[in-house]
Amino acid sequence: MHGFFIAIHTIISILLITVILMQASQGGGLSGTFGSSATSAIFGGRGAATFLSKLTTWLSVAFMALAILISLVSTPSTVDTESLLKKEAENRVITPGADLSLPATQDTEPVTE
Repeated sequence: MHGFFIAIHTIISILLITVILMQASQGGGLSGTFGSSATSAIFGGRGAATFLSKLTTWLSVAFMALAILISLVSTPSTVDTESLLKKEAENRVITPGADLSLPATQDTEPVTE
């Protein structure tokens, strides 16, 4: 189920990017690239801008709703409130003197000259 939501979320994000880029801006946008005459013939002169802005709104709402849904689905069902450091300290076996290293041995033979 989690993978399905992520796949839908990816498709919606790609559609949202495409719709935003197709909107006519001051520079013309990509709407002229995809044939502005065909778009204006289908939707009318102002209809394309209105349709694209409404589609942008709906896709952005769906994007945000899916993002929240994915975050709710992916949270763990059991929350462990105990600290990891406390757990590790309890599991560690303490042996007195285990970490102490032996002192280096020195030669005790007398030096003869």
